[in-house]
Amino acid sequence: MATSFPDDRRYTDSHEYVRPDGPLVRIGITAFAVEQLGDIVFVELPEVGASLIQGQSFGSVESVKAVEDLIAPISGTVERRNDAVLASPEELQNDPHHEGWLLQLRPSDPAQLEALLDADTYRSRVVAA
Repeated sequence: MATSFPDDRRYTDSHEYVRPDGPLVRIGITAFAVEQLGDIVFVELPEVGASLIQGQSFGSVESVKAVEDLIAPISGTVERRNDAVLASPEELQNDPHHEGWLLQLRPSDPAQLEALLDADTYRSRVVAA
């Protein structure tokens, strides 16, 4: 899979992305993170209604190589989670930027999005790594 960096979202140094979706945002992990993890075997996500706090862990992704914490890119309330990824973690590997999203979140402070990395900045950080 070729790593992609869609321009319609913001990114974190911990490899999560946020894509605006009407009044909500979709949160997932980047294709770069998926490539680094390898075969994903388990995904843990919070329940609908849970509150996420920017910079704090909200779940994990387990691969045959490692278990990585998911770090909230912004604060908000979980409105929906992607049950397809919970049931079949390999969906995350197949299409992390579209069908492999993790959560839909109602942001408590939409201005937090502006502090995240744009696609070009994120690309330059991971390509240089």
